Amino acid sequence: MRILSIQSHVAYGHAGNSAAVFPLQRLGHEVYPVLTVTFSNHTGYGSTRGPLIAPSDVAAVIDGVEERGAFPDIDAVLSGYQGAEAVGQVVLDAVSRVKAANPRAVYCCDPVMGDVGRGFFVREGIPEFMRDEVVPQADIVTPNQFELEYLVGHPVTTSAELLAAADELRGRGPSVVLVTSTLVDDTPEGSIQLTAVTDDGAWVATTPLLPMTVQGGGDVTAALFLAHFLTDGAKTALARTAGTMFSILERTHAAGSTEMLLIDGQDAIADPPTNVAIATLR
Repeated sequence: MRILSIQSHVAYGHAGNSAAVFPLQRLGHEVYPVLTVTFSNHTGYGSTRGPLIAPSDVAAVIDGVEERGAFPDIDAVLSGYQGAEAVGQVVLDAVSRVKAANPRAVYCCDPVMGDVGRGFFVREGIPEFMRDEVVPQADIVTPNQFELEYLVGHPVTTSAELLAAADELRGRGPSVVLVTSTLVDDTPEGSIQLTAVTDDGAWVATTPLLPMTVQGGGDVTAALFLAHFLTDGAKTALARTAGTMFSILERTHAAGSTEMLLIDGQDAIADPPTNVAIATLR
């Protein structure tokens, strides 16, 4: 597959395209990475160096890719954190042009806005922009539970409510919803879940909850799910994504690393573990 990935970039560690591109390539896909920022490290360290890239420059890079004749062969557009509405408009414009050149192409949006315990960490206006402008244009969305609750406008406390919320969101445009970092009342104790909801069915993957927090995990999850979805469909994509992510995070936790050991865990990317429990919700 060929994937246009429009995201941030860090030199140190793994976030944005620095988290998404390697897994896609390790799975054998061609990636056209377009950078929206180029930072020394992710902002979780409290300080960072490097420039934001002007939306006009992001657009110019995309124009150059189009001029090489790539758009008819692009199978998917992937986006993550969007720091400003102007960047989001560039992404949506690129999606429109890619789909005009290849109507089978899909847009996978990770609607990065916030998380449980942290609240919103994007600037004012971005959540509304994501909800009203970006998500309705996506084919696949990969919100965490906090973001799902914001997008549908009400809390989610059970698996049934999670499924209903995902269906509500699918009614607004996307056909596939992957809900990450799910913890509801009926999640098994000491576990965390990943849920995929589509027209063809809904499934939940359950893995042990590790006592750790890493940046970039959502970026890797979205990239893995998109890649496996394009080749094998949602249920298989869910199982492979959950198996790979738990393997990488387990390795990272055992090493006491504050950054994902993405390169060390590449065998689990290329050959996803198959020991993750997958339950059918419908």
